[in-house]
Amino acid sequence: MTPWLARGVRFFGTLTGRMALTLATGVVIALVASILIAERGRQAEYDRGREERVVASALDVIKRLNHAPDGMIANLRDGRLIGAQLLQGASIPTATPDDEMTRKLAMRATPASRPTIARVPGITCLGGDPFWTRPRAAGFDAPLAPDCWLLAVRVQGRPVAIALALPHLPAPPSWTTDWRFLLLVFTAAFILSLIVARVATAPLRRLSAAAEAFARSIDAEPVTERGPSDVRAALATFNLMQERVRAGLRERTRILAAISHDLQTPLTRLRLRLEQVEDEALRERLVADLSATLSMVKRGLDLARSGESGEDWSSVDIDSLLSSLADDAAEFGHAVCFTQGCGSLVRARPDSLNRCLANLIDNAIKYGGNAEIAARRAGKVVIITVRDHGPGMTETMLAHAFDPFVRADTSRSSADGTGIGLTIARAQAAATGAILSLDNHPDGGLEAMLTVTRS
Repeated sequence: MTPWLARGVRFFGTLTGRMALTLATGVVIALVASILIAERGRQAEYDRGREERVVASALDVIKRLNHAPDGMIANLRDGRLIGAQLLQGASIPTATPDDEMTRKLAMRATPASRPTIARVPGITCLGGDPFWTRPRAAGFDAPLAPDCWLLAVRVQGRPVAIALALPHLPAPPSWTTDWRFLLLVFTAAFILSLIVARVATAPLRRLSAAAEAFARSIDAEPVTERGPSDVRAALATFNLMQERVRAGLRERTRILAAISHDLQTPLTRLRLRLEQVEDEALRERLVADLSATLSMVKRGLDLARSGESGEDWSSVDIDSLLSSLADDAAEFGHAVCFTQGCGSLVRARPDSLNRCLANLIDNAIKYGGNAEIAARRAGKVVIITVRDHGPGMTETMLAHAFDPFVRADTSRSSADGTGIGLTIARAQAAATGAILSLDNHPDGGLEAMLTVTRS
């Protein structure tokens, strides 16, 4: 499948594409139906005009016959009247009268003439050498064969048959056979339908963008409530949902903070009592277990607080931030280096971004022994990578790496780990509007990728 065809398939798989296709189909059907109706009207007008012309010619001949019958018959016999010829004997063709035209003619002619008129098939109704087959002067095309009609009247009580040869009037050309006109109709219908579909689905796109922003950050801005009444109601409901979710998370954080605070006092008393244990080896093990418990309580509270942030958004020099984090880790003797910068500013919450990167660096040092930090630009975003040279993770373990209190890979565990470091890092990334992902590096080790929007 070519790229253009693939893009077309994807477009018509969207609501905008399907709506545009439906509207364009309806508009084209309506336009074609209107054109066909107009064509039928034009054809009816053409037929009516042609019939009126035949009736007028027949009435003129009848009027001349009534005024001077002998002279008119002689002129018709000798062909001195253009487009009319007297028919006698075997030259009179057999034809069925046209009832409608005969009725119109009888209404306007004298009753004594009792006229009838019928169309005669063929092109030799006047006999002899037809005038339309004769050579024409240079620059003139030969005319079309005439329309032949048989007029039967009574003149002084005698039946007279007259052939009328009227110039053929071609029917007006049909627009439905002009491919350029049809192409213009289809193109205009599709463009109009596409504009209407995009305008109609604009609130849905705004709602989708707001939902995506809310998925990345709990403190996303509410979507603007504008548009038709039902659209405004849907957007207001979405904003209300966001506020209730934020309220629920804040309540959860307050509950966990209260529990953590209440645990501090009994745990502190327990530590004081453990110091009174006389068996030194037992005392050290009990104090170590208590310290691990305190660490888990603290990390659990950090996890609860990581999903929300009250700090303002600002532009952050990502190279300066990464260089500072690498220097701070190196001062404590860790093998951390900043290998590549991008010279860009990112829009983020500085504290959340700093805590997220610090967690990733600590995780790389703890389980891989070192950390390599780099940043590069990719369109409207900056991709920050933190890589270690440890054993990495299996594909199955990668799927659960961000689950809280779960050791995704025992080879990457440690005695003092709580299993929520990556969970906190992802929550901090979401709080600053960034996306965090993990993957095994082709050359070994684990690589964390943080995608942040550029300023």
